[in-house]
Amino acid sequence: MSSPAESDAADSNSGTIAPLIRGLMQRGTLRSYARNAIVISEGDVGDSLFVLTRGSVKVFCSDAEGRELTYGIISTGDYFGEMSLDGGPRSASVMALENCSCAVIPGAEVKKYMLEVPAFALALLTQVIHRARTATDAARGMALLDVYGRVVAFLEGVHGVANPNEPVEIHPVTHQDIANRVGASREMVSRLLKDLEKGGYVTLGVKRITLLKKLPAHW
Repeated sequence: MSSPAESDAADSNSGTIAPLIRGLMQRGTLRSYARNAIVISEGDVGDSLFVLTRGSVKVFCSDAEGRELTYGIISTGDYFGEMSLDGGPRSASVMALENCSCAVIPGAEVKKYMLEVPAFALALLTQVIHRARTATDAARGMALLDVYGRVVAFLEGVHGVANPNEPVEIHPVTHQDIANRVGASREMVSRLLKDLEKGGYVTLGVKRITLLKKLPAHW
């Protein structure tokens, strides 16, 4: 008999759940979260791993003044919370971007599964390395690039560089989303995008940005 977590995954988007993850999900409990619900809070103690069986979430941090930095978006079939398997506090917060379901697996069960299924242990290690590399690249960008450079890196990093014969469309995305990703104010991002639109490099729509050609290195 399928567990609730397995059934949810099959009903929602069966093609996106890898077999190794399905095996892990059998050891967890299915939980549902409404849009904008906080799934994990930075600093909390807990070692459970979350497999997203439906919906999408964002991983972020924020300060006492409400300023926010988004680390990334996680979609159906992926997992999060692995950084606390060492027993340390949660290193980031996670919020549901839409109604979501997660299979929540206790840390002890995750570790048992890693011993029983070495292929998953290797996949988890690879994922941790990939996310650490992404975080390192983001930190390098914050330190070495100005706001414009970080905006360009984000825009051209979503689906690649555009050219006049192959425009690139990014959606759904808002100016605030970009600001959260690059560590800048929404007002600054809006000004830069408006300037790029006037220069014929992009067109702006509702939660949509179309890149028309390669963006200039400097502005």
